[in-house]
Amino acid sequence: MSKELTRPSIRQDLTDLEKAKHHDVQRSLWRSIFIIVTCTAAMVVNTANTSSVSISLPTIEKDLNITEAELQWIISAYSLSSGCLLLFFGRLADIYGRKKAFMIGTLCQVAFSLGCGFAQNGISLVVLRAFQGIGAAATIPSALGILAHAFPPSRMRSIAFATFAAGAPVGGAFGMIIGGVLTQISSTHWRSTFYLVAAMSTLTSISGMISFDADVTFTEAVDWIGASLVTVGLVLIVFVLGQGEVASQGWKTPYIISLLIIGIIMISLFLFWERYLEQVMDDPSRALSAWTPPPLMRLSLWTRAKGRMAVILVIALLNWCGFISWSFWAQLYYQNYLLLTPMKTMLRFVPLFVVGCLCNVFVAMFVSKLPLVIFAVSGTLLTASAAILFALIDPTATYWAFGFPSTVIVVFGADFVYSAGTIFIAKIALPHERSVAGALFQTMTQIGIAVGLTVSTLVFNIVVKDESADVGVSINSAGTNAPRSAQLKGYRSAQWTCASFALIAALIAALFLRGVGIVGDKTIIKHVDSDQTTAAQSESKDG
Repeated sequence: MSKELTRPSIRQDLTDLEKAKHHDVQRSLWRSIFIIVTCTAAMVVNTANTSSVSISLPTIEKDLNITEAELQWIISAYSLSSGCLLLFFGRLADIYGRKKAFMIGTLCQVAFSLGCGFAQNGISLVVLRAFQGIGAAATIPSALGILAHAFPPSRMRSIAFATFAAGAPVGGAFGMIIGGVLTQISSTHWRSTFYLVAAMSTLTSISGMISFDADVTFTEAVDWIGASLVTVGLVLIVFVLGQGEVASQGWKTPYIISLLIIGIIMISLFLFWERYLEQVMDDPSRALSAWTPPPLMRLSLWTRAKGRMAVILVIALLNWCGFISWSFWAQLYYQNYLLLTPMKTMLRFVPLFVVGCLCNVFVAMFVSKLPLVIFAVSGTLLTASAAILFALIDPTATYWAFGFPSTVIVVFGADFVYSAGTIFIAKIALPHERSVAGALFQTMTQIGIAVGLTVSTLVFNIVVKDESADVGVSINSAGTNAPRSAQLKGYRSAQWTCASFALIAALIAALFLRGVGIVGDKTIIKHVDSDQTTAAQSESKDG
């Protein structure tokens, strides 16, 4: 194959997309199931990597004798590296092969998870967690691209993406459950969670090696300038969002202001650079060179489907602001306000695991029957409702009155938006950009996590400080002497903030997604266990 720079043809892209929509599936049913399970397992490992460590933090702090700032970075380092490198690794996966990128990512997870398990101090653990996140940045967009390529628009694709989306809440609950149990009863305590992640990543890697289709590669050059700009810009912005509230002078700290400005400038330069590269690619009169490779992300991707692509990305960001912040403050409420043990806290999140599995079945059944706007509006409203229940919570009431219903409906909210959103994106993305499109969706959710936690934490701190001042208490830097009434008001205010994010997303969905229609497909793919060609039969011409 020639390695010369070539100008991709839009007509050829559309032709390839049409072929991809109607290609026959040349694999057995069991192999297709293994592809779905493997990609979902990657999502489970990704979310469990955060939740299992989060519930183990008090034990890690005592065992390694580390500061509170280092403790925070055990979580933040993973999220920072995984969230900021998604677009870059998504593009590499599209060019050099999604299976290859997935395998490298899972092997990275295995190696650095074992390293975390053997870490002897806080600094080495933080560094190893950052490298662990790089593995997640490679596996998640690759998995999305693999699913989109493996399953043409059909009922099987709907099942695949619904199952993959369920991996997020299921992984979060699984991580909390296993993390709480292993930390409390195993001889190696918190280290056991990393050993488990390494074992799960090993099995995922073996399954992917056996079940995934052969890679489809391209000869395009990599936009290293764009990759550098967006990665540095996102790292700085996400870092500032995480550190702004805990810095020495808060948001007025000089380095916080400087890094935020630099981060915004870098992202702005990235957008101008990508626009320039896209214009070069679309202009036949301009000569291509090594300095003008295909853009890392075409800005026109945001305008696909009459701008609905941008709408669903914004909705995903806002819904994840609410969903992850709900989880964060619910966990703190149980452990810091009700003073429950990790085991008892974990038990209250068990419904996340069970309902996540059931939600997968529901979405797979109805995504080919209901329009996207139904899933988007109902999903965001359910997320808002879960946060509102916690905002109205009565500490003296039983768990079944507020905590249980909130935990149940928040899973449906997250899964509805994630499943329908990823299916929609896979449907409108061209074959050579599916991993980048999936990475963009995942990046928006990661930014949503950072924004949601930052804003809700800011609200919590302001409310607790004001409420404490009203009763004559000047709280210390750690906030440990805040009156219980002030703490409760802070938790409720943080949950109202979570609800606000989701309600804004619901309004946007209702206004701008009404004409999208059904994103699932009713096509039935018939699998056979022999070498004969399989056929795809359609129950509905349009799906």
